[in-house]
Amino acid sequence: MRVNPSTYSDCVISEYGKKVELIGEQPPDWQVTLVDTGIWRNIGERLMAVRHLVQDEDIFLANYSDGVTDLPLPEMIERFKASGKVACFVCVRPPFNFHLVEFDSQGVVEHLRANTESDTWINGGYFIFRKQIFDYIRDGEELVLEPFARLIEAGQLYAYKYEGFWRAMDTLRDRQVLEEMAERGNMPWRLMGEKSRS
Repeated sequence: MRVNPSTYSDCVISEYGKKVELIGEQPPDWQVTLVDTGIWRNIGERLMAVRHLVQDEDIFLANYSDGVTDLPLPEMIERFKASGKVACFVCVRPPFNFHLVEFDSQGVVEHLRANTESDTWINGGYFIFRKQIFDYIRDGEELVLEPFARLIEAGQLYAYKYEGFWRAMDTLRDRQVLEEMAERGNMPWRLMGEKSRS
């Protein structure tokens, strides 16, 4: 994410999280809460598990935490606020190639084209929510299935289209691609301040 370089700081965490030592310039006074939401819970259940922590926030952010991007987060937040919607997620173009197939009921292929030739967008896993999101989630539901269907029906889901750098790390191949980029010093997801220090 692209944020102000003054909003991060290196730190050393020890004594099972009881001791935090900041290294370098002091960042703004942030409070970070780490919550074990359970390894088997889906995304909707994980959000419900932290509901009490965000109940007083006008908006809050969430992400799958398995991807990197250089998206301009302040711009995404401003567009979301201006939309007046309950939920927002970043839409990105797939960073890999695949073929879209259309065929009839007999299996006869009618059309075959690369995804680069289509207007295909995918969920990039970065979200912004208003606290009303919890009115759309029921126990046990996956976030982007039933709750998003309710949001769509209510006209309350906003897509932030982003064509800059985005890459998930879902597979071994994804990891290899990102590691190769890092080894070459090509890390568009890093902050400018971080790039100059590396």
